[in-house]
Amino acid sequence: MDSFFRSEEMCLVQLFFQTESAHNCINELGHLGLVQFKDLNPGTVAFQRRFVKEVKKCEEMERILRFLENEVVKSNIPIPADFTSETIPVPRDVLDLESRFDKLEQELKEINSNRDTLRQNFTQLMEINHLLQMTDDFFEEAESQLSISELPSEESVYSSRVTCRRTSYTSTNGPLKLGFVAGVIKHERFPAFEKILWRLFHGNFVLRHAEIKPHEEENMAEDPVKKDVFVVFVQGDQIRGKIRKLCDGFHASMYPCPNNAYARKEMRTNANTRIEDLRLVLKRTEEFRETTLTAAAANLQEWTSKVKKMKAIYYTLNLCNIDITQKLIVAEIWCPVSDLNSVHTALIHGSEQSGSSLSPVVNRIQTQQTPPTFNRVNSFTSGFQSIIDAYGVGNYQEINPAPYTMVTFPFLFAVMFGDCGHGLVMTLLALWLILHQEHFRKLKNELIDMLVDGRYIIFLMGLFSIYTGLIYNDCFSKSFNVFGSSWSVRPMFHPHGPWTNDTLHDSGHLHLDPQVSGVYSGNPYPFGVDPIWNIASNKLSFLNSYKMKMSVIMGVAHMLFGVTLSLVNYIFFRNLKDVALQFIPEVIFMLSLFGYLIFLILYKWCVVMKSESAPSILLLFINMMLFDYSSEGTVLYRTQKPVQIFLVVVAVLMVPWLLFAKPLLLYRKHKQLKLKPSTNKLPMQVFGISNQEASDNRKEKVSMADIFVYQGIHTIEYCLGCISNTASYLRLWALSLAHAELSEVLWKMVLQVALRVTSGMGSVLLAVTFAAFAVLTVTILLVMEGLSAFLHALRLHWVEFQNKFYKGSGYKFTPLSFDRMRDMQ
Repeated sequence: MDSFFRSEEMCLVQLFFQTESAHNCINELGHLGLVQFKDLNPGTVAFQRRFVKEVKKCEEMERILRFLENEVVKSNIPIPADFTSETIPVPRDVLDLESRFDKLEQELKEINSNRDTLRQNFTQLMEINHLLQMTDDFFEEAESQLSISELPSEESVYSSRVTCRRTSYTSTNGPLKLGFVAGVIKHERFPAFEKILWRLFHGNFVLRHAEIKPHEEENMAEDPVKKDVFVVFVQGDQIRGKIRKLCDGFHASMYPCPNNAYARKEMRTNANTRIEDLRLVLKRTEEFRETTLTAAAANLQEWTSKVKKMKAIYYTLNLCNIDITQKLIVAEIWCPVSDLNSVHTALIHGSEQSGSSLSPVVNRIQTQQTPPTFNRVNSFTSGFQSIIDAYGVGNYQEINPAPYTMVTFPFLFAVMFGDCGHGLVMTLLALWLILHQEHFRKLKNELIDMLVDGRYIIFLMGLFSIYTGLIYNDCFSKSFNVFGSSWSVRPMFHPHGPWTNDTLHDSGHLHLDPQVSGVYSGNPYPFGVDPIWNIASNKLSFLNSYKMKMSVIMGVAHMLFGVTLSLVNYIFFRNLKDVALQFIPEVIFMLSLFGYLIFLILYKWCVVMKSESAPSILLLFINMMLFDYSSEGTVLYRTQKPVQIFLVVVAVLMVPWLLFAKPLLLYRKHKQLKLKPSTNKLPMQVFGISNQEASDNRKEKVSMADIFVYQGIHTIEYCLGCISNTASYLRLWALSLAHAELSEVLWKMVLQVALRVTSGMGSVLLAVTFAAFAVLTVTILLVMEGLSAFLHALRLHWVEFQNKFYKGSGYKFTPLSFDRMRDMQ
């Protein structure tokens, strides 16, 4: 239980094991996941380490595995998620897997290359087939229109000009001998191609084109591209040469096309025959490729896990030392003291698996180095611990704010998000994430993974929002009247009250007078806010005052709790002088001013007085700081003046106590130990300097100015921070008010409008309006307002709460863990 409230006690351990048992021992430690290896070769660069070649081989195998995985995913072949093989990776596995992966990669690349070549040939044959088909259709159309069997003559050319609007030439020397250029071009490039043809040759050509629309069985490409077949009829070889150059510029594919129908028919028959042969070869190639990938997919997860383990083992071995005989490996590890026996057992088990004759030696050594910070977490607490670590990893064995954040964070969020309807929706969303977390993790989406990791945070925020929503008596801006209101309207009428029927008709606003007998029962509403305030015209004024004061009370209590936790740190680290020199003056300063402010708020709530004569808490507190008691209406109780003067004087006296007491004591201690350099420890250790740094600087002169500056910064930061931090907690009131007002605006301007419609189409309008209301509620109130409240609650914990006791300047415990590596895949 102690490790839940502060980090684990760590120890530095020296390990000695034989070289032949190294892989097995490190493998067992990786499965245990409780050991962080220390680098014993800090001055050696990465490429000079002993096992750098093996690490590079593992990285190359990882690249091949990623290539295989991409190919498997492209082919829509399922990859088994689980595997049962737990074989221990050994050095010879690197060579075996490397040769196997190289062979598989070369084979798959060759298959892909052959498949791409076959597909390219198939596509070209299909384009030739469509080209021949279009050319035949063109000549058949020309023959039917002009009744000729060969190329167009002068009259046919002129007729073509009239029909196609593409030619404007004539001849007086007999029939024209036209040639043509045929090819295939991408569909999006054809308009520009046609425009340039027109500008170059001024319409002296005949152009026919058609879009290629292949059947599903003819489409062999992974990403089909829309293409057009075109035929350009022109006169002269020089012009045809220019057109071919233009086709090359547009990356159009040009194919030979015979001039007579018989040759085209023969060419088309040959093309169809080759197409059928290629289709069969492609089918066999795809089947062989799918078989190869299916066999690889069955072992892909196991191979990936094994390669990652081997890479981690070799990387860990690079952190160790090897003796001159090359038979003994020396390592240093950080591990929790409570798990030292488990580490020793895992090492013995690994040594037995390798058949080593000597058992590993575990030697715990003393050190002045700062150990890493290790906080044990589970699926419930990991999200809250991540919030703390995002601010900064705690110092070694410093008190952990996560257990307290598990309660205060969702509660402060709910204070700003208080609506039981919205909280219920958020709770149901969190339950959905909790029940289907495995399914959502398989999606491998960064945003979804973030929601799944914080599912319990969302769950608690939803539950606390339901609670605060019931306290506010607010559910989608409407109130519940479960216990009956404590206010009654009937006693305000005659004969006992001042109201008549004319009063109802003549007055826009009516005020309930609690002094009239029976109007107020004298018993508050049993739970939460009285529902009558939901229809009151001064609802906003009442809730503003209530939530503002509630925010101040919660803020001061939260900060006092943080200061109290600093006392726990002082006692644990035996800094008893800091209790008297820092904790006591900090608590007295805060209680004298802001604790008294809470007392004024509670006292004013408890004392019965008229609202007109009740003094303002804000003005009363300002006058208290200015010692101004001349104005009337500033007295709340009888001995108020002497009490307030005493508290202000005490708070002011705490400032020099914080500023001078600790530096003077440190200076005195330094003067006493100045003649003992061997045992001298710099007093700057109290300010966060480690023992190692202190031992390295024993002979340096301690600057009194530096000590006073450091303490002065801390004193100013704390005293001014108490004021600014208290004001910062007013965001609880501001965001709560904004959330309630936005919810009420959505109700009045969206859903209430549809509910008032009484025509025949009212049900349809209500359904459409409710859908819009639901969408706006989710996007604005749940997502945007929820994110805003989350960030503000985060700031209150990081800045206002944690800076009272949490330094967060440690470094995280990063053990060798195969389970964590598997989760990161």
